[in-house]
Amino acid sequence: MIESIWQQFVTGMKATTALEYIGVVCGIASVWFSRKENILVYPVGLVNTVIYIYLSYKGHLLGEAAVNIYYTVMSIYGWWLWAKKDKEHQQVLHISYSNTRWIIYQLLFFAAFYLALYISLYYLKQNFAPGAIPWADSFAAATAFTGMWLMAKKKVESWYWWIATNIASIPLYFVKQYVFTSVYYVVLLIMAFFGLAEWMRRVKLR
Repeated sequence: MIESIWQQFVTGMKATTALEYIGVVCGIASVWFSRKENILVYPVGLVNTVIYIYLSYKGHLLGEAAVNIYYTVMSIYGWWLWAKKDKEHQQVLHISYSNTRWIIYQLLFFAAFYLALYISLYYLKQNFAPGAIPWADSFAAATAFTGMWLMAKKKVESWYWWIATNIASIPLYFVKQYVFTSVYYVVLLIMAFFGLAEWMRRVKLR
């Protein structure tokens, strides 16, 4: 069993393209910038998402392609929000915790996207995307959608959703032969814990 997994890992790493390497490096850099509350998270992240839209579509990973299309749109939205300043040229948006209303919003947001994606992928799997795993793809995508939305709003809870996304994505990409991307999500998982700690620290300093 272990030998089989190792062989799949070696084979997958050999099959990794230069484009995937670039996407992974930009993705890691983007998470680093988000942890530091640096607006470069968005332009660097856009390079990552555009590459992964192409790679996901090419590999018939429709759930992942949908996630990255959404990331692209939300990156532009988040870039605009993070760049906003008041009359004194101070940032308008600051890191904060979600109140009860915001927690309800994000749970409903997640549930709505999960249901919509699951239904869509279930039917697409029959004819167009045999490699789809509806329940797993939908969970990874819906948690990512929620995390990206909350990050644009600078909510600390965004990191909890990113942690869930990364945990789900590690085996998902490995099974679908994107081994290097699977390793990438291991790195992102570790970084997400550090990001959570950093944003919690920044809230206390305000």
